[in-house]
Amino acid sequence: MDPEDLSSVSRYEGHKEYLGDKKSEGTLRITDLRLSDSAGYRFRLITSGGKFAGSAVSLTVTDVVLEMDPTSVSESESVTLTCRTKCTLDPIKAFIWYKNGQPIPNKKTYSSVYSLFSVSSEDAGRYSCAVEGREDLPSAKETLTVRCKFKSLVWYFKIVVTDISSTWYMN
Repeated sequence: MDPEDLSSVSRYEGHKEYLGDKKSEGTLRITDLRLSDSAGYRFRLITSGGKFAGSAVSLTVTDVVLEMDPTSVSESESVTLTCRTKCTLDPIKAFIWYKNGQPIPNKKTYSSVYSLFSVSSEDAGRYSCAVEGREDLPSAKETLTVRCKFKSLVWYFKIVVTDISSTWYMN
């Protein structure tokens, strides 16, 4: 199969850019990656001496996936959320964390791991994540269930005694 010349493929219009001097170096920048961009890419040099092709570079574009471990806990236990993508993020981007579809305040991290320590019933909900700059493509939502821990109830009874008559004796 003959390779496609990306300069003539309409689906790459506006989201591919050639960087280089067209003599000794070259870089192809593809922006706004899509799942359909998964393919093998190679440069082909055409000179008066012939055509030369470089080694193929494989690009696999995947969706962002949220992993939650565990998905059901009792109050005061911990949960780890991991945002995974097979795309190489260069430069390293931040991860945005969501609960019930809303960004979690102050939870933009450069780590793909987000930990919830000593959870309470307020932490229950549907979580997702996204890569900064691609917030329009968040992961699927994962549900965290938090079981209530029953605490021992101690009842104190106060006894009020009225109308006590007493007799005092002297020795």
